[in-house]
Amino acid sequence: MKFTNGMWLAREGYRIETPKELYAADADAEGLTLYCPYVRVLHRGNTLDGGMLTIRIESPGEDILSIKLMGHRGIRKKQAHFQLNRQAVQPVIEKTEKGWRICSGKMSAEITGGAEFAIRFLFDGKRLTSTCAKNMAHIIGPDGQVYLRERLELDVGENIFGLGERFSAFVKNGQSVDIWNEDGGTDSEQGYKNIPFFLSDRGYGVFVNHTGKVSFEVGSESVTKTQFSVPGEELEYFIIGAEEPKGILRRYAALTGQPPALPLWSYGLWLSTSFTTAYDEKTVLSFIDGMREREIPLSVFHFDCFWMKEYEWCSFLWDSDTFPDPKGLLKKIHERGIRVCVWINPYIGQKSSLFEEGLEKDYFVNTGSGDVWQWDRWQAGMALVDFTNPEAKRWYQQKLEKLMDMGVDSFKTDFGERIPTADAFFGPKAEKEGICYHDGSDPQGMHNYYTYLYNEAVYEVLERRLGKGEACLFARSATVGSQCFPVHWGGDNLSNYPSMAESLRGGLSLSLCGFPYWSHDIGGFEAGCHPDIYKRWTQFGLLSSHSRYHGNSEYKVPWLYGEEAVEITRRFTRLKNRLLPYLYSLSLLEGQQGIPLMRPMLLEYPQDPGCRLLDRQYLFGDALLVAPVFHPEGEVEYYLPQGSWVNLLTGERLQGPGWRRERHGCLTLPLLVRPNHLLVVGDCAERPAFADEQQLTLVIGQLDEEEKTERLLAVRPGQQPVRFKVCREKESITLCAEGLDRPFSAFFFEMEGEWSAEGATLTREENGLLLSGCIKTAALKKVCR
Repeated sequence: MKFTNGMWLAREGYRIETPKELYAADADAEGLTLYCPYVRVLHRGNTLDGGMLTIRIESPGEDILSIKLMGHRGIRKKQAHFQLNRQAVQPVIEKTEKGWRICSGKMSAEITGGAEFAIRFLFDGKRLTSTCAKNMAHIIGPDGQVYLRERLELDVGENIFGLGERFSAFVKNGQSVDIWNEDGGTDSEQGYKNIPFFLSDRGYGVFVNHTGKVSFEVGSESVTKTQFSVPGEELEYFIIGAEEPKGILRRYAALTGQPPALPLWSYGLWLSTSFTTAYDEKTVLSFIDGMREREIPLSVFHFDCFWMKEYEWCSFLWDSDTFPDPKGLLKKIHERGIRVCVWINPYIGQKSSLFEEGLEKDYFVNTGSGDVWQWDRWQAGMALVDFTNPEAKRWYQQKLEKLMDMGVDSFKTDFGERIPTADAFFGPKAEKEGICYHDGSDPQGMHNYYTYLYNEAVYEVLERRLGKGEACLFARSATVGSQCFPVHWGGDNLSNYPSMAESLRGGLSLSLCGFPYWSHDIGGFEAGCHPDIYKRWTQFGLLSSHSRYHGNSEYKVPWLYGEEAVEITRRFTRLKNRLLPYLYSLSLLEGQQGIPLMRPMLLEYPQDPGCRLLDRQYLFGDALLVAPVFHPEGEVEYYLPQGSWVNLLTGERLQGPGWRRERHGCLTLPLLVRPNHLLVVGDCAERPAFADEQQLTLVIGQLDEEEKTERLLAVRPGQQPVRFKVCREKESITLCAEGLDRPFSAFFFEMEGEWSAEGATLTREENGLLLSGCIKTAALKKVCR
């Protein structure tokens, strides 16, 4: 939201009040309070008839400072609020020659007092950003609406990332972004998952603690500043510092919620009925059996909306005309080793058998007159379940428990974005009477926050029934803290290359907001999926943390797209299953700290300027580079950081740093092993399997002379991880496995010279050397001729 007309004028109808000085300050054990009037106090008379901005600085965690701007503090409106894990940190506060300093760990704020009022933020003594009196503002709009605004200085060349799942440019500089969940698809400036958190490549992150609309102007209204504003008399933000970007994400996740472990089966391939397609028991079983006949491992089968009767979403009752024996069908699916997911949403259509019960017991969101809020978008006369009402929440959960009794293993929690406010878009009654929640929460704050309560309710059911680490849903909408209820997918995309690319941008943006798991509709949701798109997207989809075929009016089984599509699906599904020891370990060791499996390059290479803007490639974990192909002729352009990289599929060695342009057939793509890193792969390609159920192989791409590397392998939740170590000297390579009670193997991509083995068997394989039968330790020795 913009308030100014150029550098010197306010927009017509807006009054902008900014602090003119730091007049006084009070320090206590928890923090520092600053009093900043909107006029210079030159004599006592200036203390009359004017406002004041109050600023409170505290520390909710080590290396984090919270800054709260306050106008009038007497507002009693009940606000929704994020579930934050504030720690009892006592900052170090000291008076300085120029003003004050407040420190938390290595994070500090230096405050200049008097008429030169300003705040500089530093980490370990290095300046991150700053604000000053002219940047902070109390603003009154033409309709009397009050806003608070803050601006943080942008350094030369500084880039801003994040702000949720955004399908626009990956770098947010120059963009206006409203944190307001909407159902707008991927070819839109709108977003399903709006997160008021951004990451700067200058070593800090900023989280705005406001559940309602937060308006960001990132180098747009003022091209040298990141601006954010909220309606109302209070704005709180947190500035987080760390040595590297992953440290910022860890601290942000510790504050807003650490993601849980996910069940191993969830990483396998998901197949959907698609949306408006026709399907019954015969169709479903033919799809599942067709995958098995073609040796394509399938982990989950998903029933989309029409498992229920039309106009009755949600009734949580199977359409008996199409599925006369749903319990029997689910049993047949389970006997085939497949889990079951069904589609749900938080709306109750008027034709649903549940509508009357919800109406009678007041389980729905109301308007100001006490009537139920209803509209006809999506389902005729639909109402919205009020999850602030504990009884309504339990009622909704009981319906899900009955489905789990029947054999459902997971829920696709669709929608949750079009949550009503007193706006004409939501109908004349909403606009005239307003919206009322059971607990009195302000509907503006509930619009974004509703999805948290909705997905929390569903996740609780799954976790109660299945246990910790075994619950998994498939959610579209999200807000701060929703990372605690994974998985999330990217919503409605188109079946073309630009939409495939915009989906990746959205996932990478979300990954920098503490969401470690993410998926997308392989082949695109909307109609028009060409076989070429299907095959290229299948590669990308199966090199994502979670992989699902889904569409609108088209089935997405691979044999409909040709025999090559079947072969690609089979190869890449089996490849992903073999990679699961590596991926699952990363999810246990780092995913629960908010570190994503699909990583923007800048996350692992923050010091490489060539990596900062990349949005058409990513690291899959810390050791695999993926560059999806977005071109019908197989052309792909990507950047390699420093070192010797090896293509996992072909064995080709490539030298960085630098840009590469290649052409690939549909069976390959750039999938490169990072220099001086280890992969751990299993031998089970037929299904997701734990590492202790498989024969493990270390994959070593390039190991430089005098280089050491290691890999911690978490096998199962709560178990002590295995530690693999590899050390190369000039003429030898030694391997060691600590905590592994059985033999392992190691594969070395083609190396110069001849080698012999000690403590293991050495054989020459395609593209390299295989060292097998290693027990705890083994070595390769270079043979001198």
